[in-house]
Amino acid sequence: MKLNAGRLRHRIRIERPIATQDPDTGALTEAVQIIGTVFASIEPLSAREFIAAQSTQSQITAKILMRYRTGLTPDMRLIDVATGTVYNPAGFLPDPYTGRDWLTIPCVVA
Repeated sequence: MKLNAGRLRHRIRIERPIATQDPDTGALTEAVQIIGTVFASIEPLSAREFIAAQSTQSQITAKILMRYRTGLTPDMRLIDVATGTVYNPAGFLPDPYTGRDWLTIPCVVA
């Protein structure tokens, strides 16, 4: 089963936090590295999913679906390019059929 491309109507920027060091002072500063921009589907949790998430003391409020991509880690953040909303992923769940077609990403809105 494939992910229908028509569902992927949101542009998402994937960013990773990085520490940079000032060459003059040696001070460390936080910055972000843009990993890429992809099309995805941002979906609020349904009432049933929200109740299930709350029962496990989770703050998950949305899920993002995107085509499979390697190298993603929970310390990254996903940003809706149109609205600027920042989503912090709780993990990356591969599709249940092949494990390499799409990812479901439960997220907390920052």
